[in-house]
Amino acid sequence: MWLSDFRLVLPDRVIDLGALRVEDGHIAEVREIPVPGAAVEGHGLILMPGFIDMHGDMIEREVEPRPGVRMPLALGLRDLDQRLKVAGVTTAYAAVSFNPHSAYGHIRHFDNTKDMLRGLKAMRPHLGVDHRVHARFEITFPDALSVVEELIAEGTVDLVSLTDHTPGQGQYRDLERHIRNVAKNANLSEADARVAVAERIERKSVAPDQLEAVLRAMTTACRAHGLPLASHDDDSPEKVALMRDLGATISEFPVTLDAARAARAAGMANAMGAPNALRGLSYSGNLSAREAHAAGLLDILAADYHPSAILPAVLALAATDPEGLAGAARLATANPADALGLVDRGRIAPGLAADLVIADDNGIGHVRATLRGGRLIFSDGMMGGRAAA
Repeated sequence: MWLSDFRLVLPDRVIDLGALRVEDGHIAEVREIPVPGAAVEGHGLILMPGFIDMHGDMIEREVEPRPGVRMPLALGLRDLDQRLKVAGVTTAYAAVSFNPHSAYGHIRHFDNTKDMLRGLKAMRPHLGVDHRVHARFEITFPDALSVVEELIAEGTVDLVSLTDHTPGQGQYRDLERHIRNVAKNANLSEADARVAVAERIERKSVAPDQLEAVLRAMTTACRAHGLPLASHDDDSPEKVALMRDLGATISEFPVTLDAARAARAAGMANAMGAPNALRGLSYSGNLSAREAHAAGLLDILAADYHPSAILPAVLALAATDPEGLAGAARLATANPADALGLVDRGRIAPGLAADLVIADDNGIGHVRATLRGGRLIFSDGMMGGRAAA
């Protein structure tokens, strides 16, 4: 099957009007000129690799849309699949936590999480997107260690990140700002919010020797099973150095420019949220993804909590990227593929999977169709002409 008359986004450049041939679910050939009579005619639309999202927080909200209101797991996973493919995501790592004391409550209890992830793995053959698992291991909750080790050993986990959401460091390093946010979001007085935050800090306190043992055990499990390891919310060069020594190769959501620089110097890939890049600022007041991009320190765009922000973020960053759309698109395609060891996707090149996104760049941009393995998994019906057929 030929797809022709598209702006093909290659890793290093954009072909203004090119064509590619799909055969047996893979890209068989790429041409720099249109092919007459193609099965799909793009009429100048963008054709780029499918987005690879290494961190999406949506699965818990799909399964439990309101606190305590559980939907059937199959329904939540189906809805998540729809949400992702409409956004152009063809490979998605569901980022899940194992901490019942989080703001999400019991949905993150490790028993619930374990069942949810096993259900996701079982449903993979019936979903359009390639769904994988990103285990967010809260280092101050050692009770979950054996659960995550069990999931890793049985092949349920594909990526692990080491997280610490203790107020006063990381994402919440500005403690006074965090207290004000807790007061606002929980409808508390500032005094009550201060008490709640202090209790949370106390609850998360772990003896240094126990913390070190937990970290070593988790990183040993990742190495034994060949899993990539990420750090989370790095706020200083010192924390980056610690995480790198543990084996982390990705720095998720660095909260300062100094931390992002240190991660790059250590050979780690910096991943930040597409909503941050699209809006131009972090909702928690930390490093702007646009600032990191301007400094040449942004490597990966992740959905974070809003997958439909990926395409608009790519288009926004393309305006200032030294390599234009090709450079910005790599942030959601080739770069995460490289960081996650996905050698069979992430680029438009012969032999790779035909995971593709057809889009326009009108306004914020619109995903018109998504293909995975050469198979159409989403179309908005608006491409027109032979393409719609």
